[in-house]
Amino acid sequence: MTRRPPEAPSYELVADQGRFDALVDELLSQPAVALDTEFHRERTYFPQLALLQLAWDVEPGGPSRIAVVDPLAVDVHGLAAVLESDALIVLHAADQDLQVLDLACGRGPSHLYDTQIAAGFLGLSTPSLGALHERVLGLHLPKGDRLTDWLRRPLDDAQLAYAASDVAHLLRIRDRQVEELTARGRLAWALDECEAVRARARGARAPEDAWTRVKEVRQLRGRALAIGQAVTAWREQRAAALDIPVRFVLPDLAIVAIAQRPPASLDALRSVRGLDGRFLKDGTGRELLAVVQDASGRAPTRAAAGPPELERELRPALGLVAAWLSQLAHNLEIDSATLATRGDLEALLRGDADGRLATGWRAELVGEPVRRLVQGEAALAFAPEGQLLLEERSYRPVGPDASLAP
Repeated sequence: MTRRPPEAPSYELVADQGRFDALVDELLSQPAVALDTEFHRERTYFPQLALLQLAWDVEPGGPSRIAVVDPLAVDVHGLAAVLESDALIVLHAADQDLQVLDLACGRGPSHLYDTQIAAGFLGLSTPSLGALHERVLGLHLPKGDRLTDWLRRPLDDAQLAYAASDVAHLLRIRDRQVEELTARGRLAWALDECEAVRARARGARAPEDAWTRVKEVRQLRGRALAIGQAVTAWREQRAAALDIPVRFVLPDLAIVAIAQRPPASLDALRSVRGLDGRFLKDGTGRELLAVVQDASGRAPTRAAAGPPELERELRPALGLVAAWLSQLAHNLEIDSATLATRGDLEALLRGDADGRLATGWRAELVGEPVRRLVQGEAALAFAPEGQLLLEERSYRPVGPDASLAP
C-alpha cells in the first residue's frame, strides 16, 4: 500500500461556551463519535486536560466533521451527556483518556471502541496511532512535537491541525477494523475486551500502596520500612490534596534518608539529604516529623499478597504452554498478549476460577486445550514445518520413555 500524507484536516476551533453547548446537542444525535485528548501532568498530580478533539460523520461513510475544543475557555462537563448516551465513543489507546474524561466530565463513555485493542485481534501488537493509519488507510500522519505545551495559548495552526488529525480518520479505521473482525469471526472478542477496559476502575491511587512504587523503599526492612511506608503514604495524600506531583512534596531520596535515619527535630530534618527549605514550608516539617514519630513505633505493613506460587510439578508445563501459545497467536494473527499473558497462563494452571482463560472465548480457544494438555489428554508435537502442534495423545512413548508406557 502506497503511503501518502493526508490532506490537512478541516476543523472548527470551539472556544465559546454557547457554541460548545450547541455542539453537544448535535453530537447527541450521532451513533458514533471519535474522541482524543491532549493533557499534561508534569506539574500536577491529576492529569490536566489541555485540548479535546471530536469527530463525527454527518453522513455514514462521508468525511468527518471535526471540532477542536479549548477546555481552558469552556466548561466541557456538558460532554457527559454524550458519554452517557447510546453513542459509541471511538478512541485509540483509551486508558489515559478515560481517566482524563472521568476528571473533566465526571464520567467515561457508556460504549467504547478502542482501535488499539481491536488491532490486537488483527495481528498488531499495541500499534501507535500513526502505525495504524499507515496499515489501514495508507496514510502517513504528520509527526508532532512530543514536547508541545498544549496548555500554552494561543496554539498555532500547525498544532491545532496536528491535534485534529488524531481524530480525522478514526471512524474510518474503526469501520475497516469492524469489517475485518467480522470476516474473521472476532468482532465479539474485540468488543468484549473494549468493555473490560471501559469498566475498569480508575479511582485515585491508594496512599497506602504508594511505597510499592519506590524501589528503594521496597528494599527497606523493619522500622525503616515502616517509616518509609508511612512517609510515602503521607506524600501521596499531600500531593493529591495540593494537586502537585509527588516529587514536589518530597523526593524519593529524602524518603529513604528519613527512613534509614529518622530525624527527631526540624534541624535534623533540614539536614536530610535531598531536602531543602522549599519542601518544609508552612508547617510541613512538623507534620512530617509527626508521621515519622508515629511510624517509628509500628511494624511495617505488607504488600497485598500476590498470587500463590505455581506448584513445582506444573512449572515445566508453563514453558510448553507459553511456546504453544506463541505459535497459536502467530497462526491466528492475534497479538500474543491479547490472547493471553504469562500471568493468565499461570492463573489457568493454578485453577483460578476468575482467570481470563477460564471463561468466554479465551476458555474455548486457549483454556480448554491447555487443560487437556496438563491433564495428559493431549500432547505437543514438533511438526515438519517447524510448528508446535497440539494433538490427541497416543500414550505410546518412544526412546528411553518407552518403559513408562502403561
